[in-house]
Amino acid sequence: MIGAEEAAGAPVDGTPAPRRRSRVRRWLRRLAAAVAALIVAATVFSFIYNAATAGRARPPAGLTYVRTGDLMTRYRVWGSGSSPIVLVHGAAESADTWARLAPLLARDHRVYAIDLDGAGYTTRRGPYTVDHQTRQLLAFLDAMRLDRPVLVGHSAGAAIVAEAVLRAPARAGGLLLLDGDALAGGAGPPAVLRHLLIPPYRITLLRMVVHSDWLIREIYSSQCGPACPRLDAAGVDVWRRPYEVAGAEAGVWGMLRNGVAGLPARRLELLRGVSLPKAVVYGADDHVFAKTSAADTARRIGAPPPTLIPGARHLTMISSPGEVARAVEGLAARRRP
Repeated sequence: MIGAEEAAGAPVDGTPAPRRRSRVRRWLRRLAAAVAALIVAATVFSFIYNAATAGRARPPAGLTYVRTGDLMTRYRVWGSGSSPIVLVHGAAESADTWARLAPLLARDHRVYAIDLDGAGYTTRRGPYTVDHQTRQLLAFLDAMRLDRPVLVGHSAGAAIVAEAVLRAPARAGGLLLLDGDALAGGAGPPAVLRHLLIPPYRITLLRMVVHSDWLIREIYSSQCGPACPRLDAAGVDVWRRPYEVAGAEAGVWGMLRNGVAGLPARRLELLRGVSLPKAVVYGADDHVFAKTSAADTARRIGAPPPTLIPGARHLTMISSPGEVARAVEGLAARRRP
């Protein structure tokens, strides 16, 4: 049976409705005050932390640059052979990422590696898009007078070398996609996060990541795997310093707004019609992409079945330089004359 008080809308626990509403409002006010206090504390901390870490690192001495359109592109070169190879890094990498692989290729080739706009020590100038970085790469080939080099693109760099071949197929002697499918995946922070991560918070977050030796080593180890050499202090600095130089923080946010470089599938599939030696190489344990990605990428661009490096993850040029070198040299042997 329903009592008269319940039928009239009175609460079963005996607490009058006005008092219960008052209690809810009181808790909401407390919660709002706590959130406001947290925001104020975070903001004060950010301003203090950012002021204390406002120093800028200088680029290492002895870097080499060349004018590429509207940029001064930093590059490295190894060897003196007549057959050129150009190495293009992926996201959060630089020309230095190739330091274990390039000397092996340099025994028979002239090897170049560049810092794409927004990375390494190339002057940062947006927009950080596939179009802008592809124009940078083609301008580098012009500036260095490179005759049909083999283009090797790692991870996000795969999209840049693929687009360069699509725009100027006669300029390349071969194409190798390393640990990258060259597809646009919509990577990057969600729109809500982009609105929330405003100055000073995004500056604080980036600096806390960059200044943590432990976190840099953890990310490197996760991406590279057990076969990679452990990062010592100098190794950590190779990954850290490009994000401490002037303009780096604005460049990072500019790149994140555009997401990781990639091409639409229909655009990438046009490579099937380009008569050019092609290859796809992946780490067999690469957890950035699906297990079928390497085979799908090879079919998509009209390349032979992919080379899978056992036990390797996403940074195969560091973990398995010998295996990657053999794949690049095999492609270079088929280089279009």
